[in-house]
Amino acid sequence: MFLEMKVFGITLDPFTNAPIVILKDLDDKKSLPVWIGVLEASAIASELEKIRFSRPMTHDLMKAILNNLSINVEKIEVTDLKDNVYYARIYLKSPGNSIILDSRPSDAIALALRMECPIYVDSSVIDKSRKIDLREEAVKKGAGNKELLEILEDLAPDEFGKYKM
Repeated sequence: MFLEMKVFGITLDPFTNAPIVILKDLDDKKSLPVWIGVLEASAIASELEKIRFSRPMTHDLMKAILNNLSINVEKIEVTDLKDNVYYARIYLKSPGNSIILDSRPSDAIALALRMECPIYVDSSVIDKSRKIDLREEAVKKGAGNKELLEILEDLAPDEFGKYKM
């Protein structure tokens, strides 16, 4: 079962300083933290803040190409989580043709924000994300024994700084 979600904000992993995009369902009952790269975080944050650059960034270029070819992004889906790697799909529709593309969730989310299309997450991904042993991951990275997922779930909206919806 897929849940529609929205970008709640971007924060930093307190142990590794890696960016995390937080997705929340429309009822604000379930959340999904997705670790992403710095460049993808910048692409998402710039769209959340509606920052425009003098030259198009990659996801803005993708939007322009799709729009000029009359291709619509119907939705994106975060479909799986395997070995701490998230997987996503982008659903494209043009007159007479539908295409599904494999994507990193960060790129799919950055494009979804620009194309104003829905973001869906397979409920099994949310379940799997809760089973990640964050203590073990944190110890591997020298971060200690805190439960990062609990920290993220307990964050209030005002703790996300300027990168929130």
